[in-house]
Amino acid sequence: MHLSDGHQDWFVKLNSANRLDMFEAEALGLQEMADTGTIRVPRPLCTGRHAGQSYIVMEYIPLGRGSGKAMAAAGEQLAALHRNTANAFGWHRSNTIGSTHQPNDWEEEWVVFWREQRLGFQLDLAARHGFGGKVLKLGEKLLEKFPALMDHDPVPSLIHGDLWGGNLSYDDRDRPVIYDPATYYGDREAEIAMTELFGGFGGAFYDAYNAAWPLDPGYGVRRTLYNLYHILNHANMFGGGYIGQAQRMMERLLAEL
Repeated sequence: MHLSDGHQDWFVKLNSANRLDMFEAEALGLQEMADTGTIRVPRPLCTGRHAGQSYIVMEYIPLGRGSGKAMAAAGEQLAALHRNTANAFGWHRSNTIGSTHQPNDWEEEWVVFWREQRLGFQLDLAARHGFGGKVLKLGEKLLEKFPALMDHDPVPSLIHGDLWGGNLSYDDRDRPVIYDPATYYGDREAEIAMTELFGGFGGAFYDAYNAAWPLDPGYGVRRTLYNLYHILNHANMFGGGYIGQAQRMMERLLAEL
């Protein structure tokens, strides 16, 4: 919500008191991206608890509509964000993807990180939620054949981690703004894949990103693998048609082999 004292403005998010750790991780992720000076994010100001609720207070950014030029700038600036790298995959703390716990233990091998802390973690959640055997059997087959699908050697890039259309906007000066992160260091293709999951960001965005840092061959197959993580997460949170969608994605990936 937008708060103002008539001189200054802030944006405040509230949740239950036991979700303070989620806001603390969000604040750290926003600050880490802000410190790169590449793409605008709302700077976090403080987190805490009050009256039975947790909160995060951050910079208030008036939003506009975003021109084609701004969309191209978003692609270029996201590539610049991804140029910030680490020596391993993960982050210094766990955070959340939606409302789901997201582990980020440091791992030198990307194949191991994605298999164990992303797909493997979501499949374990699915088993605890009582999902049907077919989804879990397909998941087991996929994890067994994982190295054949993950056939490139990415650098650990700083990524937003949850970059769908609802988390990209433009300020009143036509500059891109991203928010609500699930930050970690991972394959930048996982970020681009998520931008395409729910409709995409438009040609100007992708043309500018690829001009700044072209995607590697084989991305089209890995895109499905990366987006399976988010579809499984939606299945774990909401159930319904996401379960069938995850199953179809796994069948398609196994058919690619």
